[in-house]
Amino acid sequence: MANKVHVKKGDTVYVLSGKDRGKKGKVLSVVPGDGMVLVEGVNMTTKHVKPRSRYQQGGLVHQESPINSAKVMLVCERCGSPTKVGKRLLENGHKARICKKCSEIIDIIDEGKDD
Repeated sequence: MANKVHVKKGDTVYVLSGKDRGKKGKVLSVVPGDGMVLVEGVNMTTKHVKPRSRYQQGGLVHQESPINSAKVMLVCERCGSPTKVGKRLLENGHKARICKKCSEIIDIIDEGKDD
């Protein structure tokens, strides 16, 4: 069973806790089964890479590691501050994510039911 994650790929998020507390970054990918998100420039780890062919160079590679989605908060594009995400049913039957601080629509979740 997949866990619900309140952010989507492409969202800008604010890191609430950990060694990268206070940083903002773009969500590169979401793993809903584990409740993890990969954020650009956050939780950087060093990976040792061995050359796999004669012409490939080995060495150290710095890359992002996933962090728990509970440690990030969505940044509203309109008010520019970290906010909780709410959901609202629009008049035309579509569902939308909304900013809890400024009550503006962030994006449309689905296209609703066609009758």
